Amino acid sequence: MSRILAADGVAPTPSALRTVWNSPLYRGATFALFLSGLGASAAAPQITLFLVDDLHVSLTTAGLYYLTSITAPVAGYLVGARSDRTGRRLGLFRLCALAGFLGWTAMAVSDQVWMPFVISAVVLAFAGAAGSQLFAAVHDELRAGAGSVGDGIVSIVRMAMTAGWIVGPVAGSLLATAAGPRAMLVATGLCTLAQVVPMGFARTPSARTPSARTPSARTPSARPGAKTPATSEARTEISAVRPGPHPGVRAMLPLLAFTGLYVLVYAGEPIKYGYLTIYMLNDMRLPTAVSGAVIGIQPLIELILMPVAVVVARRIGMMPLMVLGAAFGVVANLCFALTGSAFGMFAGQILMGGVWGVFAGLGIIVAQRLLPEAVATASAVFMSSPAIASALGGLTGGLGVSLLGLPLVFLAPALYSLVATIGIAFMSRSRHAVG
Repeated sequence: MSRILAADGVAPTPSALRTVWNSPLYRGATFALFLSGLGASAAAPQITLFLVDDLHVSLTTAGLYYLTSITAPVAGYLVGARSDRTGRRLGLFRLCALAGFLGWTAMAVSDQVWMPFVISAVVLAFAGAAGSQLFAAVHDELRAGAGSVGDGIVSIVRMAMTAGWIVGPVAGSLLATAAGPRAMLVATGLCTLAQVVPMGFARTPSARTPSARTPSARTPSARPGAKTPATSEARTEISAVRPGPHPGVRAMLPLLAFTGLYVLVYAGEPIKYGYLTIYMLNDMRLPTAVSGAVIGIQPLIELILMPVAVVVARRIGMMPLMVLGAAFGVVANLCFALTGSAFGMFAGQILMGGVWGVFAGLGIIVAQRLLPEAVATASAVFMSSPAIASALGGLTGGLGVSLLGLPLVFLAPALYSLVATIGIAFMSRSRHAVG
């Protein structure tokens, strides 16, 4: 087939995986996001233990730590808006990675209760914007012409972060047990800083670079068929992003609506991680190995389904598939709340793997398409949603356990997912639908 295409003068379309491997930017972003997921997930389950055991705060005060993530959307918006004005994605990415290293290192040497709270709210809020800048840089490169494999490329890059989240909790637990939580926090900082290594000295076209429609004064014109030393400059001009006025609130409403619905889907995760293990061990009396297998099966299913979601979305559309994904969340949380059996726990986690196989693989693509004139802002706003969901889920879980108890607290995220299902279904039929 490739010979026929070559004979007709049409180059065969490379696979998404091969394109990622052959591109320094895509390959670097893939490894960088793996390190990002590895570091973040290593620290996430250990923060409360660090606050309680090392700084001697109460469980209630330790729970309030997660409210500091509410500043992440503000920081992400500021970084994204700056990125869209200048087009310098990777420069801001490196600064955010450096902020993450400084923040986690400062956290590791904290000896006062207030220090982790201030560090998280002020410094680590900006660190979270590093990933959004990578996705914006990938989007800019895709505009230069990735053909039909563009969505697959984004999915592969996003899968790397999921892979990091699979490995991170185990690695963080082992390191904290062997060397203490402070050493684990330093390691998290090093992982955050190490994101810049796979990217090397890669650069993306500045937003101030002229577009392909505007001839550059530095690029000499060439006769048809003639070779020119300005090939790399020409490529830069083809893939350049021309800055424009930053979108107003009205233009951002579809993005904000979609992000809000995604927050409702995501809010069940902190509730699940906070209480599902306790429910399985203390109430259901499941063996530790079984409860561990229940928790571990979700990211595995998620990783398997992410490339499948891309293929299915090409057939039925992204938004209809997300309606189905959100509906999976409703059924999954009902399994946790009502079944009371190991089979129900496994079924719920498999369904949750389906939820995140859809949203983790396609969510960033939908967000960027809802605000195509400011993709860095779109990426930053969307990727800050887990921070908001963490605060919402933590608050809901705390109140829900006191009012409903276990396992009925999982009725709350089931309701959230139901609202999200209806909202995304409405968006899929509106003029803002994304194919």
